[in-house]
Amino acid sequence: MSNWKYPGLLLLGVGVSNIGAWVYFIALNLIVLERTGSAFAVSVLYILLPISALLTSLWSGSVVDRINQRRLLVMLDVSRAGLVFSLTLIDSLYVLYALVFILNIGNTLFETSSLIYMTKLVPETSRQRFNALKNFIQSAGFILGPSIAGFLFLIGSPETAIILNAGALLCSAVLLSVLPDVRQAATPATSFSLQVILADWKETLQFARTRRYITLVYAFYALMIVLMSGLDSLEASFATIVLQLDESTYGFLVSIAGIGIICGSAINATFTHRLSLRFLIQFGALMTPIGYVIFATATSFLTAAIGFFLLTFALAFANTGFMTFAQTHIPVETMGRFLSSIHVVQSAGVILLTALIGFCAETSIRLTYTVAAVSFLIVGGLIVWIVQDRTKRHYFATETDETIKLSL
Repeated sequence: MSNWKYPGLLLLGVGVSNIGAWVYFIALNLIVLERTGSAFAVSVLYILLPISALLTSLWSGSVVDRINQRRLLVMLDVSRAGLVFSLTLIDSLYVLYALVFILNIGNTLFETSSLIYMTKLVPETSRQRFNALKNFIQSAGFILGPSIAGFLFLIGSPETAIILNAGALLCSAVLLSVLPDVRQAATPATSFSLQVILADWKETLQFARTRRYITLVYAFYALMIVLMSGLDSLEASFATIVLQLDESTYGFLVSIAGIGIICGSAINATFTHRLSLRFLIQFGALMTPIGYVIFATATSFLTAAIGFFLLTFALAFANTGFMTFAQTHIPVETMGRFLSSIHVVQSAGVILLTALIGFCAETSIRLTYTVAAVSFLIVGGLIVWIVQDRTKRHYFATETDETIKLSL
């Protein structure tokens, strides 16, 4: 159990920050809506996220790989807490958008830095379980965050919820500050410049060429995220217009999705030593799009609920599998740059596909959603085929798999 002292603290920090993030974003939506009365003004918040991720990923890997990740995480939590608190003091909508954009940059840096720090802190034999527990905590935040936000709105205001998130980020910073520095081989520090960024991109592309299979597998995971983002952008319209669900029923449907990912993450965490890395990836890659197809062809709430539960349940397996695969095969000293380069393409794909799906949905929501879901299923089938290649079996042999063999 002592081996889990620091990973446990890291998970606690992730959980506190994640719940606070849900409270913050829901409250921010309401604040913008109350001030403007415009649905478009709220939608700008969602547009800012992939744009900021795209622009940040162009250079963030060069920064993250060269500095102390734990100190960066603490600094990001403290600075984000200050920015979040300042949102309650801002009257100008444009200044608010600018602060949200900066916050999104911080979130992107935090996501990449935390993955590298987790890889260094958690031993390889424990990573699969750690990733499953991390998914469980994040999915619990999916349920608890909106519930806590709703309670705070009853006793206070959206501004109260925003202040609470600032406090949650400070708590996360305190938890991270007591964690150890984990120093491994790192990229030598150098002055940050355009030449450094370009050199890092060349090095990353060289890595991608020499590790083609690793790049291919993780690129398919990025493609999964792009397709899911596009489908999710049409989810509310599909549920309320095509299935004609009222807001409360749709809210219940979303809760079922949250229960699905919690169940999937719990099974992953409980049966880590029984689930191989290959199974996690193949099951998640195939069953997640099947859930979307079921939802796309649904004509009743029951069928839609089955599809929603299945897709989030399976997604927990995919997230754990792909994350563990990346941590196993991508050198930690170049992980930030490699992941950031993938995220650049991923963010651009999210923006383009979301726009395309929104345009096509003007003609037929169900047809657009169904075509996208079936396309996702084809991608899932390709992932299963790629991972099943017997000549690549060694890529999915982890120390956890050795434990599975010994337990049989």
